[in-house]
Amino acid sequence: MLIRRECADDAAAIAAVHRSAFAPHYATAIDSATGDRDRADPPEVGLVARLRSDAGWIPTLSLVAIEHDHVVGHLCLTRATVGPFPVLALGPVGVLAARQGAGVGSALMHAALGAADALDETLVGLLGSLEFYPRFGFVPAARIGITPDDPAWVSHFQVRSLSAYDTHIVGEFHYADPFYDL
Repeated sequence: MLIRRECADDAAAIAAVHRSAFAPHYATAIDSATGDRDRADPPEVGLVARLRSDAGWIPTLSLVAIEHDHVVGHLCLTRATVGPFPVLALGPVGVLAARQGAGVGSALMHAALGAADALDETLVGLLGSLEFYPRFGFVPAARIGITPDDPAWVSHFQVRSLSAYDTHIVGEFHYADPFYDL
């Protein structure tokens, strides 16, 4: 497996990854007139597209996992803030359904955190699984004085400090604007 930066030609494959990864988690609507299922994309597909045109997009931190010349996973880090401090937000992370559980997501996580650290970023925040993310050093954000700007997220909001982290980085975490359009 190879982890590399996203290229312009990867957009359709990345959308397919997020479609495969997240579609099973969303119920499909049934058209009452025709009985057809509405196969609307999961929100993560549109989120990635909107993030690409947002000021918070960081092209060097949008990574894909490649196996046999096919994109099998994607992860991006975007600009966020904690009070006046620039930090990173992780997400979405997606792996083709057929490749989940094979280490693709973990490889993307290690590569992304390593790249962010090498770029002297201070902190990464995310809203996610309390079982998956702690293995990468994520801790409850409240433990270091960071709160999400939506109080409903407190129980699953986590952060990972990087080498350039400064203990003065405390306060309210704010994602790039497209996250609030979900």
